[in-house]
Amino acid sequence: MKTPFWHQGWYRFAHRLDSPNFGPRPVDTTIDLVVIHAISLPPGVYGGQDVQDFFTNQLAFERHPYFNHLRGVQVSAHFFIRRGGELIQFVSCDQRAWHAGESQHAGRSDCNDFSIGIELEGLDGDTFTPAQYESLISLLPVLAMHYPLKHTVGHEHIAPDRKKDPGPGFSWGFLQQGLGWDHPDFPE
Repeated sequence: MKTPFWHQGWYRFAHRLDSPNFGPRPVDTTIDLVVIHAISLPPGVYGGQDVQDFFTNQLAFERHPYFNHLRGVQVSAHFFIRRGGELIQFVSCDQRAWHAGESQHAGRSDCNDFSIGIELEGLDGDTFTPAQYESLISLLPVLAMHYPLKHTVGHEHIAPDRKKDPGPGFSWGFLQQGLGWDHPDFPE
């Protein structure tokens, strides 16, 4: 369904910052999964430009010792929600962002093929801000109007041996209540 909110997979009300880290989705892919992540660079530091620079291959590796292990890593997400609720989009939702890595959901592997990745500025185990929940609660229904979403999960649910985000500080119950979506749409 076409809506005035979207143009070629770009959400009208997100700040657009194109990432080179994406590719085409497999033909006839149904985009029915949202994956929630948490990221901050360096870990636990909020408010800078490092995440945006990382997703656009512009990270100044000499700025922090932690960045050395990120050399050569090319990742992206469709969206990034800052602590203050600002919404940034890096990849068209019609394209395959590189956010999930080796992953599996509902018997299907390579979740990047059929998911939309949303990064929250944060640290797994840390709490998230009311402004971030407000942005997420505003974004998800608009996504669901355009894509046949069935499930919303965390990175920890699709890659449990590798990832822990968004972690115990993320309130799935609060998100579910804010959206009014059924329990089967969310992790146990």
